[in-house]
Amino acid sequence: MLRIPAGEKRRVEMTVNGRRISGLAEPRTLLSDFLRHELGMRGVHVGCEHGVCGACTVLVGGRAVRSCTQRAIEAEGADVVTVEGLAEGGRLSALQEAFRRHHALQCGFCTAGVLMSSTSYLEANPAPTEEQVREMLSGHICRCTGYAGMVEAILDVAATAQRDAEVQER
Repeated sequence: MLRIPAGEKRRVEMTVNGRRISGLAEPRTLLSDFLRHELGMRGVHVGCEHGVCGACTVLVGGRAVRSCTQRAIEAEGADVVTVEGLAEGGRLSALQEAFRRHHALQCGFCTAGVLMSSTSYLEANPAPTEEQVREMLSGHICRCTGYAGMVEAILDVAATAQRDAEVQER
């Protein structure tokens, strides 16, 4: 393993939201701080800095991770998606639109992380039950919504995707 002296920065390259980007990071720089402060991805929020609240969740290699518990240099060469990368062609993704429609956000602080976890979760489990969605959401702390709108939005997206898949099969 390459050892970098404390305080010395090294160039870190990764693909963020489909764009190859690089920036400088010390060995101790957290991925959340690197994304926010070095690369300008302000949708990555930092709440607890312990990985408990989930506000900093991003996708790294398609997997939801807490960016406040991973160092930026550990994401060298990785494909990273932040909430800014969910919109498609300037339009909200189906999940973002469902969150808007179901009033699944209020102050918005936790929303980016919840959207990222939900995106990853729906890819792995495209037909979840309400109980499964609530369990997944238990990894996030939201003080505003009461989670009901989030559950409805996630289930709505899953049901729509399932209907669309059934129509395509015909």
